[in-house]
Amino acid sequence: MALLTRKVDYAILVLSFLHDKPEGGCAREIAARFGLSRAFVANILKELCHKGYVASHRGVKGGYVLNRPPERVNLADFIEAMDDPFHLTVCTDATDGDGCIVSARCPVKAPLAAIHHRIRELLRTVTLADLFHRTPSVGPIEELLTLGV
Repeated sequence: MALLTRKVDYAILVLSFLHDKPEGGCAREIAARFGLSRAFVANILKELCHKGYVASHRGVKGGYVLNRPPERVNLADFIEAMDDPFHLTVCTDATDGDGCIVSARCPVKAPLAAIHHRIRELLRTVTLADLFHRTPSVGPIEELLTLGV
């Protein structure tokens, strides 16, 4: 099980490309750069545009550019904007209620909920800019690495 879906993972990849290319880029060149389907990249760009992360420009010199500074987008909010919120276990999913049949008697429910909360809070401290820097500085990224994430 991956915390990041393929869509979120590739959306971050697309944003990193646009971060490295401030003049912008199009779906075709992003797809070619990473060996992805152009249609898949176009769908990701459409959603990123709809959610305000990128802006599109039509025409011969059209394409997409970042619309939000990566320093102002934390990873937890981005994951939730692009996909359903992540849940470490069924019992940490507030929308599902308690989908587990042993929830009332589960001895590890509270510790797992605490771990879930710590991971979410840590993801709130990591910005997209942190991911885009090639050599992370001491901070949230190193904390994630020490957790084995």
